[in-house]
Amino acid sequence: MIETPYLLFLGDAQDQLAAKVAQGIKDWRPENAVGQLRLPGCKADVGLQDMTLQQAREAGAQTVVIGVANRGGVISKEWRAVLVEAIEAGFDLASGLHNLLRDEGDLVAAAQVHGRTLHDVRVPTDAYPIASGVKRSGKRVLAVGTDCSVGKMYTALALDAAMRARGMKSTFRATGQTGILITGSGVPLDAVIADFMAGSVEYLTPDNDADHWDIIEGQGSIFHVSYSGVTLALIHGGQPDALILCHEPTRKHMRGLPDFAVPTIESVRDITLQLAHVANPACKVVGVSINTQHLGDAEATAYCKEVEARLGLPTVDPFRHGADRLAEALAAL
Repeated sequence: MIETPYLLFLGDAQDQLAAKVAQGIKDWRPENAVGQLRLPGCKADVGLQDMTLQQAREAGAQTVVIGVANRGGVISKEWRAVLVEAIEAGFDLASGLHNLLRDEGDLVAAAQVHGRTLHDVRVPTDAYPIASGVKRSGKRVLAVGTDCSVGKMYTALALDAAMRARGMKSTFRATGQTGILITGSGVPLDAVIADFMAGSVEYLTPDNDADHWDIIEGQGSIFHVSYSGVTLALIHGGQPDALILCHEPTRKHMRGLPDFAVPTIESVRDITLQLAHVANPACKVVGVSINTQHLGDAEATAYCKEVEARLGLPTVDPFRHGADRLAEALAAL
């Protein structure tokens, strides 16, 4: 178990999206976050009090969580010095980076000397099967996006809350580091060996009651040349009965790929649905989730209305407006 509460380490994140792990914990488990620690040059801010290690310890923090998801998931030399200092100050460390804490000799040595624990949440802990494609009982919904980091996890968490409030049976199924840190369980899908990715999603979403919904956290984008593989594993392994399209309207290009334009919502609808029908011919697109964080209230409402009129699907920002209409769409299936 990862000891709470957390001090969220933002490092030298170069933009707000790079701190999406910390932002997700702050938004969905605020009781677990006492503050943030930023290095000089950090351009992200999740709205928590800036603290030193000593101040965080005095506030009761037990674990420093690396709240940054940088490209490649690496621990820099500047980070390493602070993390060693954190261990020496009595903190455990938790990370979802590809660069594992347990592979950093100085961190391992410091943890051994000071009796602290290193938590690598991006390490698969189970032996996953190869996907069988066998139909499972219960229902499943998957969030798919026009790009990475457009709000697929937020959509799934908000939908789970809305469905539970309506008395529907639902379970949020985490497939990435932030979701796992928020809920305490899940599959770190992008760290699973490729042959077993779809099988791990089957494992994560087993047979269930006929009226139970597994809400599968989406990853990547089928249009993102870096991360499309993990998206396809979710589509085929999840065998979703429903898809929710996710989009961030102010994005100028694909995340980390300046030469690739963001696809239209319609193109994501059409191609993703075609791929979903391979595993579940009955799959339907039921709604659209718009990440309006960079729009004013009037702009956000107008944009959602325009997309809804264009696609003929309920369209909301589930974090800003609530996910009730998306839950209604699922209840109607």
